[in-house]
Amino acid sequence: MNINAIKKNAKQAETPQDSISGINQVEKWFASLEWKPMDFQLQTWKAYKDGLSGVINAPTGSGKTYSALLAVLIDYIDRHKKDYTTTRPGGIQLIWVTPIRALAKEIHLSCQKALRALDLPWKAEIRTGDSSAKDKQSQFKNPPEILISTPESLHVIMATKGYSVLLSTVSCIVIDEWHELIGSKRGVQTELVISRLQNLCSNLRIWGISATIGNMEEAIDVLLFTVPENKRLIVKAEIHKQITLHSVIPDVIEKYPWAGHLSLRLAGEVVHIIHQSRTTLIFTNTRAQCEIWYQKILDLDPELSGLIAMHHGSISKEIREWVEDALYEGRIKAVICTSSLDLGVDFRPVETIVQIGSPKGVARFVQRAGRSGHQPGASSSIWFVPTHALELVEAAGLRMAISNHDLEERIPYIRSFDVLIQYLMTLAVSEGFMADDVFEQLKNTYCFASMDQSEWQQILSYMVYGSHTLQAYDEYKKLKINEDGLYYVMDNKTILRHKLSIGTIISDAMISIKLLKGTHLGVIEEWFVSQLNPGDVFWFAGKPLQLVRIKEMTAQVKISQSKSGKIPSYQGGRMPLSSQMSEVLREKIYRYTEGIVEDVEMNVLKPLFDEQERRSLIPKRDEFLVEYFQSKEGYHLVMYPFEGRNVHEGMAALIAKRLSMKMPISFSLAMNDLGFELLSDQIIDVDLLINKSLFSTRELSSDIQSSINNVEMARRRFRDIARISGLIFSGFPGKQKKDRHLQASSQLLFEVFKDYEPDNLLYRQTFDEVMTFQLEEVRLRRSLQKIESSHIIISRPQKASPFSFPIIVDRLSREKLTSEKLEDRIKKMTRELIK
Repeated sequence: MNINAIKKNAKQAETPQDSISGINQVEKWFASLEWKPMDFQLQTWKAYKDGLSGVINAPTGSGKTYSALLAVLIDYIDRHKKDYTTTRPGGIQLIWVTPIRALAKEIHLSCQKALRALDLPWKAEIRTGDSSAKDKQSQFKNPPEILISTPESLHVIMATKGYSVLLSTVSCIVIDEWHELIGSKRGVQTELVISRLQNLCSNLRIWGISATIGNMEEAIDVLLFTVPENKRLIVKAEIHKQITLHSVIPDVIEKYPWAGHLSLRLAGEVVHIIHQSRTTLIFTNTRAQCEIWYQKILDLDPELSGLIAMHHGSISKEIREWVEDALYEGRIKAVICTSSLDLGVDFRPVETIVQIGSPKGVARFVQRAGRSGHQPGASSSIWFVPTHALELVEAAGLRMAISNHDLEERIPYIRSFDVLIQYLMTLAVSEGFMADDVFEQLKNTYCFASMDQSEWQQILSYMVYGSHTLQAYDEYKKLKINEDGLYYVMDNKTILRHKLSIGTIISDAMISIKLLKGTHLGVIEEWFVSQLNPGDVFWFAGKPLQLVRIKEMTAQVKISQSKSGKIPSYQGGRMPLSSQMSEVLREKIYRYTEGIVEDVEMNVLKPLFDEQERRSLIPKRDEFLVEYFQSKEGYHLVMYPFEGRNVHEGMAALIAKRLSMKMPISFSLAMNDLGFELLSDQIIDVDLLINKSLFSTRELSSDIQSSINNVEMARRRFRDIARISGLIFSGFPGKQKKDRHLQASSQLLFEVFKDYEPDNLLYRQTFDEVMTFQLEEVRLRRSLQKIESSHIIISRPQKASPFSFPIIVDRLSREKLTSEKLEDRIKKMTRELIK
């Protein structure tokens, strides 16, 4: 017997086994760290021991990870007092689901600390897309007791033969950051994992960890859909974190602002903030912004070279992990990042957060603020850097929303048939499935509770025979049925294609970026690389790179000495203003008209507001502003619901359609978070046509659906649904199909369904999603009702107003202009306006 075993046996002999309790062991460990269990942690540990499922509602940095993790470990120790330090239970006991890979690493570290401290011989391992093939195989042969994974990776496991045995030992599944998953199709994937585990595992306990959201009760119901009220518990940590918001105020407030022109002028202030803090996280809303700000900060202060880093999802795993380690250990002064560092990772050296531009949502802002002061009882400090002057109104609104604890709802997806089809393929390529069994399991999920037998049969028929219009094509006939009624897949090519397509995060085709020496730097979108020629220089991961050649799906590059080059931009829509943000934005504007100025941000905007009132007006609480004016471009009809880009996109299309039914006219549409513009070359009798009936909610659904077709929203949405459901295939590794080919394929299928199979479930789902998530029909309807009850004021400024100017610039930015030409044109327009 070795010396460690002798010491362990001696220690056990000193302590009567019956006196050992899991909570006592944890309290001893906490005491050694000068910690004390918090009330909500004790409540969670007791609830778990009593066999309950539940949700832990706690802010960032409050100790919520250990509330769930230690509940499982305490329960195990109490049930195995005699041998918990020497015997492994065998098989996976706990699955921990995390939304992002960076958080998986943090959870793994917490697990290892707890297992060592409690003397448990358990293993904790990570299973994500970054895991090696060797590690994945090992986890099947010698599974860890704790498996930390993502929704996608758990579906990949279920696509592997033997998964049912591997997962049958699970006693608990923890869904971390549930508030981030619920409002996406990854939340649906999570529901499906839970439904399968409930079928495989007896007495499965389900626990979620969530920050507060506007529809907390609904979020809990989605996660614990099959758990009776007397078997669930909501654990609330009564911890209210103090968040201090400071705005970086520009020296001069421009009367005609436009998106993006301001923030880099304030970069010197950001450098000062970096030097004043031990460590700073600088959040940008896009990866392109991240690259630009990294360069700008180094240009202003070259001595920060080696002391600042960059982190976003396109940078390679190795670079991201180096940055995370350096941040955790306090070796760097600042990291410029995107949402890749939004969640849960415990970087205690971080003192200060900087937010570049509006986060467009209260919850996102609170989440990012919580990256500083990441320990119980600590306060958070966050600086807001506006990208244009009017974003200062959003800063003032954020302060109000935080004070009032007003957070957004996260609307759960229902009837996501694309995810269901993908899930059925996952089951079929591994061990197959019986239709009646799976239907019963699906009915026990929030997402598919409303699915009826006829819809279920339509899904099965589509997967076996192809849909009504696609029966002639073998590639759509994916499933076989054996004599016992088992649905399965035998074709190896179909199996491989499916395994490569698992997931619901849709991105454009990506090109790997590698140095000639072979170092992998990360990935960028194929459309950007296609614009480059050999010899062109672009910036990526903070380095100037010269393109040498493109070989298959790899861009081979070398370090350039050039200080200039293109910045990769990434496709995808801009973040729209959330419902809570639109409410506080309107409230701040209304209060300004009432003479109530409570924030420094609103006070410094007085020159801009004075110019708006001189040119046009600022709408009061019971007013709706419409501006109509002529320029060299044509006739501008601008409306201001202050409801956010998504709602304005739908409302602009709706109003354009309704006006075109009254007179033959076509419009060019533009919108931002304040309002929208309809530009035409024909004059409109606004006094006759702009009235409350134009904003009626009668026949709203039919009107908006016909306008959707006109603005291509449904076609864009269908492309994602087609990829998730497997209707179109992105290609094999190294041989991905070009995005334009995928777009053409999805549009062809969309037109076929529209003309010949309008009852197709995927086609119908497209319009449901556009209405719910893109146009936000509930908000759109509510906004129209508000306009109907308001006094419509038609203003006729001689020129563009400060409110309309950024909307016009937004339209111009979509034209094929270089950034230099666009800025020159905007400066010329501004000079004309201030004459």
